[in-house]
Amino acid sequence: MPVYMDVHEVGPDVSAADIARAHARDVEVQDKYGVHYEKYYFNEKAGKIFCLCHAPNAEAAVQVHKEAHGLVADQLIQVDPAMADLLMGSGEINSAGAAVNTGDDKRDPGIRTILFTDIVGSTAMTREMGDEAAMEMLAIHDKIVRGALAELGGREVKHLGDGIMASFTSAANAVKCATRVQKEMARQQSLKLRVGVAAGEPVERSDDLFGCTVQLAARLCSHAQAEQILVSNVVAELCEGKLLLFQEAGELTLKGFAQPVRAHFVNWADA
Repeated sequence: MPVYMDVHEVGPDVSAADIARAHARDVEVQDKYGVHYEKYYFNEKAGKIFCLCHAPNAEAAVQVHKEAHGLVADQLIQVDPAMADLLMGSGEINSAGAAVNTGDDKRDPGIRTILFTDIVGSTAMTREMGDEAAMEMLAIHDKIVRGALAELGGREVKHLGDGIMASFTSAANAVKCATRVQKEMARQQSLKLRVGVAAGEPVERSDDLFGCTVQLAARLCSHAQAEQILVSNVVAELCEGKLLLFQEAGELTLKGFAQPVRAHFVNWADA
């Protein structure tokens, strides 16, 4: 059965108890439409609710919300069943249906978009130019990326030597950041960059991020060619209506992922 993730934008007056009651109403109604609302996340700070459900079609998933409480999602995205845990985590859910943290893991609340940059041929560049000149080129990359992160609300997670890993609460801002970085880097004739972007629920510990979402973003970055931005299907779906240009990249075989991953290129030159 198809799997869907929906996204609700909510105001500050909505509480966790309100959401739990709404989910309970979904559960009461869902069998009528052959739907199973599995779990949800509430990102109170961002004012967003993410629900994961199994449904015969998108219309059935929407109809449950309509009949149960009338709170129709702002976005409904079909996802691969194998990617469900990547998006929403595989932790426990409480009696109300909310995903909860277990053990000592501190989970980043809600969906995050992870971005990786990588300077193409950095090792060869160092050998050809020497350490000092290569470090100057790296400083240019760092300045460009950090400037774009500051303007578009990204958080630098860590420096990787020849690239940067960053996190965003907005998928659209992550793509806009990648676009801005590629445009700036295109003016640097000695530097070529590739970028990978994926969205999901990473695990946060000691100001670092881990998990399948991070691994997917890193694999997409490694798969991309020079001057490309490669994003997961979920990122493209979350950017619907944001006037960003994507091109199908098909299903990619990525190291560490048992199933092919659907991806898109960002047409950043035309943005």
